[in-house]
Amino acid sequence: MQFLAKSLSTICFVGLLWFNTTAQDVVREVSGNAFEIVNRSGRVLAKAESSTDGTKIGSLTATSPKGVSDAEIKITSARGRTLITVAAVDAKKRIDLNLTLPERTSIKVETAAGGVEAMGNFASVIAKTETGTVAVDVPAEDLTYNFFWTESRPRYLADFDIADVKEKAAGRFEIKGRKAETRPAGSVSSEVSNSVSLNLTTARGIILLNVSPNEVMSDLRERPLTNAAKSIVRSGDSLLMEAIRRASPKYFGDYARTLPPITRQPSFTTKGARPEMLNAEMKTALVRVTDLKNRAIDDLTAEDFEVTESGTAREVVGVTRSTAPFNLVLLLDVSGSVENYVNFIRKAARNFVDTVDDRDRVSIVMFNEDVKVLSPFTTDKQKLSKSLDTFDAGGGTAYYDALAYAVADTLRPMKGERTAIVILTDGDDNRSFLAFESLMGSIQESGALLYPLYVPSGLLAVAAANSDADIDPVRRKYMSLSVKAEGEGERLARVSGGVYYPITDIAQIQRAYQDIVVQLRTAYNVTFRSDASTTTNGASPRLKVRSKRPQTFTTVNSIIPAQ
Repeated sequence: MQFLAKSLSTICFVGLLWFNTTAQDVVREVSGNAFEIVNRSGRVLAKAESSTDGTKIGSLTATSPKGVSDAEIKITSARGRTLITVAAVDAKKRIDLNLTLPERTSIKVETAAGGVEAMGNFASVIAKTETGTVAVDVPAEDLTYNFFWTESRPRYLADFDIADVKEKAAGRFEIKGRKAETRPAGSVSSEVSNSVSLNLTTARGIILLNVSPNEVMSDLRERPLTNAAKSIVRSGDSLLMEAIRRASPKYFGDYARTLPPITRQPSFTTKGARPEMLNAEMKTALVRVTDLKNRAIDDLTAEDFEVTESGTAREVVGVTRSTAPFNLVLLLDVSGSVENYVNFIRKAARNFVDTVDDRDRVSIVMFNEDVKVLSPFTTDKQKLSKSLDTFDAGGGTAYYDALAYAVADTLRPMKGERTAIVILTDGDDNRSFLAFESLMGSIQESGALLYPLYVPSGLLAVAAANSDADIDPVRRKYMSLSVKAEGEGERLARVSGGVYYPITDIAQIQRAYQDIVVQLRTAYNVTFRSDASTTTNGASPRLKVRSKRPQTFTTVNSIIPAQ
């Protein structure tokens, strides 16, 4: 028996070793002027890179969670043309191809559900897929394109205005045109040709032209701008405006022509008079100290801070807790349509209004497919509560647009003040002109703290019907947040300096409100002696305030003469 056990152990070890050595990638060298790739069981990513020695040699890497064998990748070459075929041993096995090819080669790719990505200076790209996304990023100086949908209405996004959609027979659609940039007189053309031909065919997929897949919004239909989108265009935020233009170029252009010249932000200004300088001997810096999880630290004293100006240590005279009020936007998702949902949202919003400090100015903004300001900034809690009687729920969810509206429109006049956005939503979006990635730069630039409370819609429905309802474990599985929403909520909080609250029980909402108030109030006025000049626009770049506590981070919000 002991011998048998050892033998079985040896067999298992050898079997495991064999599995590990066979579950590997296949790497091949490929060459030629034209490449045809057929991969019905996975995706294809092709990059065109310049060669230092002028050779037409590239590389191929085939990957799969189950490993790839040499026999599953078939490569044949003749007269400068190379055919690459994936022949998976199992029809359900996914094999992805990653190719690095020479510049100015031509590629032809065929997949089923797998996506196709082609990036770089290709001479031509021909792609055919059923439901996979086709994304190309190629030079656009001299570009000929032909996009064809065989079984659906077009879904596409381009970095520049392309030709109109034409409907063909049997419910097919085509976009065909050319983009050619006019060269200035006397300019010298590049040694490398940038003429590119695109011929992309899909049954029901999405086509992206020089747009990152991360920047694709939830709804790709060309549609009139909402009030939120129009406000974003008027804001002058160049990053958000460009995202709106890509999403709906026709309606963006029509609306932009009705506006006076837009002052885009950020922008360069002409040199003028120097701003007023603060030469006070005593100054006070408003600072916030957080831990590794972005949570504010509330028990610091003067001994915990170190201040330097241009590398010279300054005496810390005193440290007090900041009592400055906040400008708070309460952003409410009212896109749900279940019975009693409206009453639940009203109650949750009123609880927040009752929780915040009496000196804080609060604005309430609701959103579904568009935004509506229920109340402008005010400290009148009775007025805020009354405004919550003026909305109904239902419709799609333009969450990203609403968040951009709060940053670019509602909080824009208050830049430099203490601002925050508290969000009550399930985190899912299906109507925005903007993609999630388009928000990041503007959120960081705004300086607003974000506190997302993500509540599964099913949990809200049950709580609205009966706040004491006991949710059984099976139902609870279907009342959780999507992985996508979880990741986005965490990232919003991290980028802005706020805190993310995933809600799994209705009682957690009030506890989150109370914690948010604590987080907002946890800031310090650090007063120190100084002989350096700083501007009224904020903290001097020569000023550094550091917390001596290990694994903490300090943010300087403003600096003023000490009172």
